[in-house]
Amino acid sequence: MSVYFPTVAVTLALTICAVFIALLGFDWRLAYLSLLEGSFGNTNALSETFIKATPLIFTGLSFAIARRCGLVNLGAEGQLFIGGLFSTFVGVSFNELPPLIHLPLALLAGAVGGGLWGLLTASLKNRFGASELITCIMLNYVATYLVAFFVTGPLKEAGSAFPQSAMVAESARLPRIIEGTRLHAGIILALLCVLFYYMFLWRTARGYEIRLVGHNSDAAQYAGMKVKKNALLSMTIAGAFAGLAGSCEILGIQLRLFQNFSQNYGFDGVSVALLGNNTPTGILFSGILFGAIKSGTNKMQMAAHVPSAMVQIIQALIILLVVGREMFNVFKRKMKIQKPCP
Repeated sequence: MSVYFPTVAVTLALTICAVFIALLGFDWRLAYLSLLEGSFGNTNALSETFIKATPLIFTGLSFAIARRCGLVNLGAEGQLFIGGLFSTFVGVSFNELPPLIHLPLALLAGAVGGGLWGLLTASLKNRFGASELITCIMLNYVATYLVAFFVTGPLKEAGSAFPQSAMVAESARLPRIIEGTRLHAGIILALLCVLFYYMFLWRTARGYEIRLVGHNSDAAQYAGMKVKKNALLSMTIAGAFAGLAGSCEILGIQLRLFQNFSQNYGFDGVSVALLGNNTPTGILFSGILFGAIKSGTNKMQMAAHVPSAMVQIIQALIILLVVGREMFNVFKRKMKIQKPCP
């Protein structure tokens, strides 16, 4: 799938939603102009777009690297929560450390936390044959409740009536890139992870093995490759990507841990990866696209009075069109195979 079809899918989804908006009695031109202005209209809007895109790129990479190995990682949301939890623990502790050590340590903790959560899913699959889909979904709940437990107990801010942790130390916060905005250095880290994703999968022998296992695990095993070992590695890296998404949210935006701090970034990452066809550049641009749509929602709602739910409909339509195209291709291939030779 080239750039052509995702572009068509986005255009078609926007067209269909424009019809819905018009049928509901709203001005669709004003709605889309407001959405565009809210996403790219000025420096602050642009920075908000990149802020929203940062966790989406991480979780998109998380889904994509597991998919390259033939696994479906629906656990990015839980891995994101665990990454945020680990980073918060480091961020509110070790206050005496200098920023050059404290910040990398907090980010590393988030990646390790998310990575261990992903590793747990792959381990259960390898050891007991547990479906990674069910395991991921169940572990998402466990991660959410773990965070709820910690912000109401061991990590709760002393003297606070709210279920939240103390603020992370100044030395563990991601620096702002543009003064006067909330844009932080997490976007640079996300770009580096996109580069790592490309270099690892397309420029290393291990990455080649993971891609081959994803294409045909039986053939890879016959060729002497260790399928289970590659599954463990890919899910660990996937978890680390999602864990970094949680770290950047805590250390760059929220600055403290509380319940439900994620805006479904883990699940939206699936949409980002699907639209980007699991490629590095595709994930980068689809992450920015979804970030722009999220960023411009408020402006569209205020200026054109279009409900914010319309944005979710746009996202859903884009994914339906992309997945529908893939299903149609699979159906065509099956029909070609079953067709008797003349």
